[in-house]
Amino acid sequence: MQSEPHGPGVGTATLTPPPFSVIDDAGSYAAAVEEFLAADAPASVPVWTGGRADLAASAERSADLYGEVSRPAARTYGIVLRPETLPAGLHSLIAPCALTWLDEEELAPALLDRLAPEDDDRPEAYSLLIAGLYEHFTVDLIWPLVRAASRRPDVRLSFLTGRDAASLAWFTAKQYVAPAPDVHELGLFTGVDRGLTRDGIHLRNEGEVATSDVKSEILGTRWRRLMLQGHGKDDSINLADFTICGLNETVGRNPALVAPICATSTCYKPVDKLIQLRDIRAAEVVLSSCNNSPFADAAVFDPKYQLMLNAIDGTARNVVGAITVHASARPENLVWTDAALAGASSAAALNASIGTSEPYPAYVQFGIGEDAGDTPEPPTVEPEQLLLTTSARLTAYLAGGVLSPNHPLRTRLGKLATKVESQVSRRDLAVHQDRAPVIRGLMDDLQSLDMAIATQFVKDPENELSNCFAYFGERSRIDMSDVSHVRCQCGRPAERYSRRALVPTSLDFEGVVCTRCGDVAFRLFDSPSLLVHAEDGAEQGTTNQVRVAVRDARPGILRLGLFFASYGRAGCTIEPDLRKVRIAPDGTGETTFTLTLAPGIPPHGYYMTAFAVQDLAVSIARRNFGILAAENSG
Repeated sequence: MQSEPHGPGVGTATLTPPPFSVIDDAGSYAAAVEEFLAADAPASVPVWTGGRADLAASAERSADLYGEVSRPAARTYGIVLRPETLPAGLHSLIAPCALTWLDEEELAPALLDRLAPEDDDRPEAYSLLIAGLYEHFTVDLIWPLVRAASRRPDVRLSFLTGRDAASLAWFTAKQYVAPAPDVHELGLFTGVDRGLTRDGIHLRNEGEVATSDVKSEILGTRWRRLMLQGHGKDDSINLADFTICGLNETVGRNPALVAPICATSTCYKPVDKLIQLRDIRAAEVVLSSCNNSPFADAAVFDPKYQLMLNAIDGTARNVVGAITVHASARPENLVWTDAALAGASSAAALNASIGTSEPYPAYVQFGIGEDAGDTPEPPTVEPEQLLLTTSARLTAYLAGGVLSPNHPLRTRLGKLATKVESQVSRRDLAVHQDRAPVIRGLMDDLQSLDMAIATQFVKDPENELSNCFAYFGERSRIDMSDVSHVRCQCGRPAERYSRRALVPTSLDFEGVVCTRCGDVAFRLFDSPSLLVHAEDGAEQGTTNQVRVAVRDARPGILRLGLFFASYGRAGCTIEPDLRKVRIAPDGTGETTFTLTLAPGIPPHGYYMTAFAVQDLAVSIARRNFGILAAENSG
């Protein structure tokens, strides 16, 4: 047999006996199945087509896709839905697909726990196969089981189905064959993931499907596994101008059901770029779009147009489809490529990944499945807390009224906000699995902005950010469950309290108020706290050391400064005006400043304020400081 054209990296098909024997008559089929199952080394699998020419064509198209004929890897348990609707020969062919068959009445979520209790320390892994016509694949019957199985990594759930008994017979027959030895090509065509690359996979990303001859590549290759990803519905998947089509023109239409526009007019996409799913030669097809494998009573369109049913009518012995909506993206594409290269279950890998985005499983395994390899770990898509903290602070500063519209740092803060917003997306997290460069870049940005904020305090201690706690306080409420009695540095009773933001333009913060000193400290949640160590006062004309201790800071660099009350600032100097403090792994650090009082500074009650800036957060601590007249002042 002359092989059909194939794509890059695909070996030439070898001359082997046809793996399938097509039979139209149901009676002859039953006898052929009996003979097939009794044979020590059967040459081909009997396929009952029920007179359907499309199934016979698919069997012929599969001749160079499959090789060895053998019994399938039986699932642990099996259930047949409405067995009375299936011909006897099909019953017999389905039987070896599971070791133990259960009654249909046992089909319920509780069945999974009965077969292997979830509370066992090490529940034994098992698999469950459900076989039956598509019309019995209904929401209330199947969806609870799919949801329950998704929470049980020790359970593998798979389905054998078809639009009618002939389709189911064809799909079952394909479980008895293995891909030909020279069929090894793995492919991924995506109309929604731009920039995706991966070695070992014949891949066309969003940009490439718009410029490549996708139809020739897909139809001209024999695929071991093929993933098709794009927007679409029950009936189609869009790959730029190309369309994966679910229409089976050989089966009847139910006029009482909704159909796509092609039922009454021409296709909404270029007809010459339609790719008939049934014509694709692939041992496994993964349909990665919304609702491409719906429950029979939850479908939008007549089964005549269903992608999943058309794939089953085609060459694929395994079809992985989505039974509902989902936001499959870069993380799912990456984990699927890992699974394909490792020979692991596509459905298990995709559901493990989509579980970080959706509260339900999205993918279902039709066919017994190929799962010899271990399910790969999905990409980590949890952003670091520093990214989230930075984003929250930027939102409050930029979207609220803390900073004036013409504040000099608005442009820089806005650029960082845009950058961080992108970096917390699932796609960006999946792309940048090496997090060190991302976080290092963020910390560089933060240190630069921290320095700019601290410099503003040096130039003008009464700047806009110095008033942020008053602004946030007006838009927050005290959390009475988080009030504690503490001691001020002056030794008198004080209250530490938390205020919870009411709006996104405010931030949670902590304050300390003293019965004598008043407001002595403010800090945002997850930011440093400060303690100012100094004498209660000093005489005019003296030089004093002020030590500032830092607690609860992020290890790394922190900018710290000290300023005097505005009404006494002209009569003193503080050196240096700003320090870079290195924070230890336990979050602590300290530094000192020199406060020099002029001989002529008026004796009075003053205060000094320490401020720290780290990760865009300003922390403040005040210390009352009295100035006495010098002894020789007369």
